Amino acid sequence: MHDTPTSTPKDWARFRPGPLAGVTQMNAHFTEHTFERHSHETYSIGVTASGVQTFHCGGTLHASLCGDVILFNPDEPHDGQRGTHEGFGYGMLYVSPQVVADCRDKEAGLDMAAYFRQPVVRDAVMGQALARAMAAVGQPQESLRAEELTRDVLVRLLQHYGERGSGNQAKPAGAARMARIRDHLRSHFDEDITVDALAREAGLSRVHLTRAFVQQFGVPPHIYLNAVRIERAQASMLAGHSLAEVATACGFADQSHFSRRFKGSVGLAPGAWLRQMAPGLPVKN
Repeated sequence: MHDTPTSTPKDWARFRPGPLAGVTQMNAHFTEHTFERHSHETYSIGVTASGVQTFHCGGTLHASLCGDVILFNPDEPHDGQRGTHEGFGYGMLYVSPQVVADCRDKEAGLDMAAYFRQPVVRDAVMGQALARAMAAVGQPQESLRAEELTRDVLVRLLQHYGERGSGNQAKPAGAARMARIRDHLRSHFDEDITVDALAREAGLSRVHLTRAFVQQFGVPPHIYLNAVRIERAQASMLAGHSLAEVATACGFADQSHFSRRFKGSVGLAPGAWLRQMAPGLPVKN
């Protein structure tokens, strides 16, 4: 695995495909880097390995200490930065909603919740289980073990810390209208979308549109749009397109803008991320 550092020697991040299709693993340590407010279309499930990681989520400042488990639902906005001068290290699994849906097997007695009720929990046993699952990834001849450990910890976390409802679930009032705006963002992610355009599409004022979207999906439209663009960019890079082509096709102003927003959300520059996720694939500028 090719390891590419971020901007300073104390900052590094390593990505690789997880044990299941739809799962990506990240291990990182950051001292200088600060994550901008962003969201992911995936679940983000991690464990802090060293130091103190702080982040804002749900209007509250949280701190994750060594051994604590981090639990973000899809489209849940958060940032991230060090809580002490020494920085923080952690591992994270980015899990597609389909993987979680596949784990919820009623016939097997696994009808657990679909959403996490809190973004950080202090559970040493669960943190160790998550760390073991991550450590199993990449070990020779241990694919089955890594897959089973990952599924097991996902199920246990949702059973212990899940809830049936979520702030990201559709609200009865205006649900169809907000779903139309979400679909518009997903269909037109490569365009320079304005609040005025979305407000006209929804038949609402600009302020009402933004507030209604946040109430419906947990994030404002611009953060949702950025998450869609990053997801499309990752798929396009893995398909072999150049960074310049990806930047244009995914709605970024230029390659610099693409790199800045990608690193602000992912923690690594696009080319470095691609070298780690697909070591044999050349990075085309």
